[in-house]
Amino acid sequence: MRALVQRVLRAEVRVDGRVVGRIGPGLLVLLGVRRGDTSTEADWLAAKLPELRVFDGGGSAFDRCLRQTGGEVLVVSQFTLYGALRKGRRPDFAAAAGAPEARDLYGYFVDRLRSTGVPVQTGEFAARMDVELVNDGPVTVMLEREARPPPA
Repeated sequence: MRALVQRVLRAEVRVDGRVVGRIGPGLLVLLGVRRGDTSTEADWLAAKLPELRVFDGGGSAFDRCLRQTGGEVLVVSQFTLYGALRKGRRPDFAAAAGAPEARDLYGYFVDRLRSTGVPVQTGEFAARMDVELVNDGPVTVMLEREARPPPA
């Protein structure tokens, strides 16, 4: 599971011209689900995000987390995070989970993130979305937790 995380002053996502998710200061999370990902990866990511020290406070950079700032999260599904360009010019999305698997884990992740107490908005899974954001900093980090192979 991959999350491209951007610290934002504000962000919103629209589907067919209507706003489906909007936040003020906080984190925009573009979430990709890989084939074989499980709730273990989603749990790890949902626990890590609210505690990421990517906000400034008290004169020091990167010393406050989302929970301390009262920020919000906007989560947008993004299967293209698993696009590979090893050969040719067209991305290969073979590593990305199929829609049913990805939808379930995306929903599970959003539920787990909400259970941490941070305000969460979402895009619309599998829809064509327009995402607008004002990146603060800019600060952008990649979080990844790949499914571990089963023990031998």
